[in-house]
Amino acid sequence: MKVLIIEDEKTLALEIRAFLNKAFYLCEMAHTGAKALEMLDLNLYDFILLDLGLPDMDGLQLLEEAKKLHADAAYIILTARGNIEDRIKGLDQGADDYLPKPFSLHELQSRMQAISRRKFGIRNELIPIGDFHVDLQNRSLSSGSDQIDLTRKEFDLLSYLLLHKNRVLTRMQLSEHIWGSFTDDDCDSNYIDVHIKNIRKKLGNYAPVDWLETVRGVGYKIKKQS
Repeated sequence: MKVLIIEDEKTLALEIRAFLNKAFYLCEMAHTGAKALEMLDLNLYDFILLDLGLPDMDGLQLLEEAKKLHADAAYIILTARGNIEDRIKGLDQGADDYLPKPFSLHELQSRMQAISRRKFGIRNELIPIGDFHVDLQNRSLSSGSDQIDLTRKEFDLLSYLLLHKNRVLTRMQLSEHIWGSFTDDDCDSNYIDVHIKNIRKKLGNYAPVDWLETVRGVGYKIKKQS
């Protein structure tokens, strides 16, 4: 999952990034509203963590502009403002949650996980797919009693496709949300295809993986199971 941290307190922003990186989120930072809008215009994000007290613009105004660029992203407001009106305005403008400062980083992660469960309709952390089960919390994959060893990137790729099952994800989208960037040179490489091939090979030793589809010329998708 790719996260944009919009926070003018640089020390706090770094602490959030370091903590979420350990939880396998891919994080970028912006310390002003102008920089945030520039990054939002160029990149895709799954989560946007937004401080309302930015030096160059009001955070609620930024939220409104950001929603126009990324309506599908999940937004969490992080702020020291205790004004209930600001909280209501933020939620009314489409924020998914509101966390007052000071806050626990563990609570932030828990709220992000709760939003993900609601957004993707996940009732528990163990998700069935074909003859396999994916445990998002423990980052593990199993078939029956057998544990299947995936690399970090292979697991990230499989779980991201699983969260968006029955939706075609392009190679650019997969690269943006898992690797963090996609350049012109990447268009000529086949590293995403290689990871998919490795996933199919590893899983194919246990059961069919016909639910993992290649959409020729576009990307990949996981079919919903009947």
